[in-house]
Amino acid sequence: MAQVVMVTGVSRDAGARCARRLAADPAIGTVIGIDVVPPRAELGRVRFVRADIRNPVIAKVIAGEDVDTVVHTGVVATPGSAGGRSSMKEINVIGTMQLLAACQKAPGVRKLVVKSSTTVYGAGPRDPAMFTEEMAPRAIHQTGLSKDAVEVEGYVRGFARRRPDVSVTTLRMANWIGPQTDSPITRYFAMPVVPTVFGYDARLQFLHESDGVEAIHHATTNDLPGTFNLAGDGVLVLSQAIRRLGRPVLRLPSFTAAGTAAVVRRARLADFSPDQITFLTYGRAVDTTRMRAEFGFEPQYTTAAAFDDFRKSLPPGAVTSAARLLTAGLGAVRG
Repeated sequence: MAQVVMVTGVSRDAGARCARRLAADPAIGTVIGIDVVPPRAELGRVRFVRADIRNPVIAKVIAGEDVDTVVHTGVVATPGSAGGRSSMKEINVIGTMQLLAACQKAPGVRKLVVKSSTTVYGAGPRDPAMFTEEMAPRAIHQTGLSKDAVEVEGYVRGFARRRPDVSVTTLRMANWIGPQTDSPITRYFAMPVVPTVFGYDARLQFLHESDGVEAIHHATTNDLPGTFNLAGDGVLVLSQAIRRLGRPVLRLPSFTAAGTAAVVRRARLADFSPDQITFLTYGRAVDTTRMRAEFGFEPQYTTAAAFDDFRKSLPPGAVTSAARLLTAGLGAVRG
């Protein structure tokens, strides 16, 4: 019997792309896209259902549509896109709780795929060179998406224990990057002047957007229970990435990081949260051995190649009037 797949978060680009990819697979019968607002992008043969995963009514959708596979991509990365930090937490944590409660009550559900993030490990000065899936977060303070990711994964593990008949796959993905990705990290690198924290050179890993979509498809169409780190081969340090862009750098002392984030938000250039500032200070790298050995997936792009594909989509890094205004604002923070 062909799969009936429900994909959450299809109003955002990542969810919409994953839903379209699944719908293009002739081996999958029906793909239902769920979100509180209609998607901006065309969904092809995906059938959109307007529903809120924070509402228990989501259980009726799962039962009424005979859903057997749930793909959860509905975690929000930044407070700005959710209407504030409290709304972000409600969508991410409460929404996941309600979704899992609905799945638990649905005897027909046989597979759950969760798009998580390597932010679950946090970022800090005492981190290991590479995080493996068994390692606990090392950052002292978990905030924002990092905190939400930890809580979401905790609820997912609880669901897996209560429903051992369901194949549960958790994908801890590095930051998606590519020509079509609009995220805090891509907006950061698209800034006319790139602020960095003086004395630090963060280690970065990326997952190309097309590899991210293919990984979701791979997890959905195969029974691969477990938790897996996903990232392109290799590591770029922040200074290397900025040199590839050819953009000017403004180095700031660490104590101005919060003020820098505020200036960037006010300029509407990027929606930075404290955990993202920490990431761009210390960086993070994950071990992907299990991705190949157990998950059976090989990204087509390395970290550097994914970044270069994104870079090619940017306009030349000329210093514009917007850059001068931003530099003035950041200089005031530094002063």
